[in-house]
Amino acid sequence: MTPTPTATLVARDWAEIQERMLVPLYEAVYDRLEVGPGDRLLGLDCGSGLALLLAAGRGAVATGVEADPARRELARERLLEVVPAPPSAARPYDVLLAFSPSGPALAAALPAVRRGGAVVLADWGPAERCTVPAVLGGGPAPQDLDAVVARAGLLPDGSGRVFCPFGYADVDSAVRGLLSAGLYESSSDPAQVEKELTEALHPYERADGTVWLPNIFRYVIARVP
Repeated sequence: MTPTPTATLVARDWAEIQERMLVPLYEAVYDRLEVGPGDRLLGLDCGSGLALLLAAGRGAVATGVEADPARRELARERLLEVVPAPPSAARPYDVLLAFSPSGPALAAALPAVRRGGAVVLADWGPAERCTVPAVLGGGPAPQDLDAVVARAGLLPDGSGRVFCPFGYADVDSAVRGLLSAGLYESSSDPAQVEKELTEALHPYERADGTVWLPNIFRYVIARVP
């Protein structure tokens, strides 16, 4: 499927503006798991692949799963191996990155992870420590990651919190970055959404025109039994 021009623009906004906001989360997880040479990593919903690039920079072999053709195309421009659905090969991966996954998506990917392999889930932290959900009008409620682990039949193996501030050059960049996250895809009035988001961001605009949105993310590590 060839991405539409609009889908390509949104994907580029994600790759060029928004994706890097999660680098502290990726790095904290990789440090915790000591990801390095010889490790095989599978990234579920990998977007344009920045998390994979960081893993590859540590010597790991990283593969991504991304259903969106535009984001998948950008990841492949970065010379990454990205496929539209989880690989069918049984248990070749040591780590599965499954940030904010749906139940079916996680279930489909788990057979590709070896026994004892790590599964990493992540989502927003406490509401009082996260600015972005408030800007988004509440946004989707964070998942109960411990419940996701239990439903998936995984074994808990620790958790952590990471400071992930979202910083933007100006309000326009902030709007484009946040919209690229796909939280408003179902809206029938994109112009109205953009207007409301612009207004909601003004309290977080600093004197130099930059926008600063502090957030805490929580991650959970589990093991495949």
